[in-house]
Amino acid sequence: MRRSFAPAEDISFGTIQGSRRLKGMLLVAFSILALAVGVGMVLTLLIDVLVRGLPWLDWQFLTSFDSRFPERAGILAAMVGTALTIVITVVVSLPIGIMSAIYLEEYAQDNWFTRLVETNIANLAAVPSIIYGLLGLAVFVRFFGLNRSILAGGLTLALLVLPIIIVVSREAIRSVPNGIRQAAYGIGATKWQTIWHQVLPVALPSILTGNILAASRAIGETAPLVTLGALTFIPFLPKDLLDRFTVLPIIIFNWSSKPQREFHDVAAAAIIVLLAILLLVNILAIVLRQRLRKQF
Repeated sequence: MRRSFAPAEDISFGTIQGSRRLKGMLLVAFSILALAVGVGMVLTLLIDVLVRGLPWLDWQFLTSFDSRFPERAGILAAMVGTALTIVITVVVSLPIGIMSAIYLEEYAQDNWFTRLVETNIANLAAVPSIIYGLLGLAVFVRFFGLNRSILAGGLTLALLVLPIIIVVSREAIRSVPNGIRQAAYGIGATKWQTIWHQVLPVALPSILTGNILAASRAIGETAPLVTLGALTFIPFLPKDLLDRFTVLPIIIFNWSSKPQREFHDVAAAAIIVLLAILLLVNILAIVLRQRLRKQF
């Protein structure tokens, strides 16, 4: 009897193995197809932008102000506005984000209030950026009277990236081996001395990487600054932080919405400049992470 059942069991086992192998092959095929579609779409968009924008990209384009005529239009005011806005964003959000992460990770007690704060910070990181624009409009522009200035724009973007910086910094501090803290306490160091001299230097590469990537996100944001009221046409450079301003994403949005085809090509040239800035920022993050990283 056992000899008569053995072939049936072999056939059943072989069928299951064949079915699993087929499912695995289908999964790999769909994964490759999804990757090819994604990469193909990105390459198509990139090639289209390069073909249309490169003929317009010259020194005059980089050093001129906006104009009603596409052949005279430039991005000087937008680049200066972008740089000043991001400086304010980083200067405000970096110390607040890192100190908040240190408190939550090293000092805060594990109770319901701390968990509530942590949950809200994680949720804030996923809030749509236009909500931060409405918040900046209500708080900085109308309540504090900063008007639609560079300072109001930078503070609004600082609110946008602050939850991301706190989450990234906490992960970096948490990844520091606990043995380093114990060794510092063992030689008589205080808690703050341990954090300042041991924990932060080890966590610094990941913290800087996260902060630079958060700043690169702020560079490409348009919705909060449109909500805030950043101008689309600026024929001058700002004299102080309370001047009106524009940034690269807004000027790209403005040119893309014009009916003339030449302005669409100029917008493609501005997109190339924005992509180049984002690429440089990401390369800087990678280089800093590799140079400052320590092995344990």
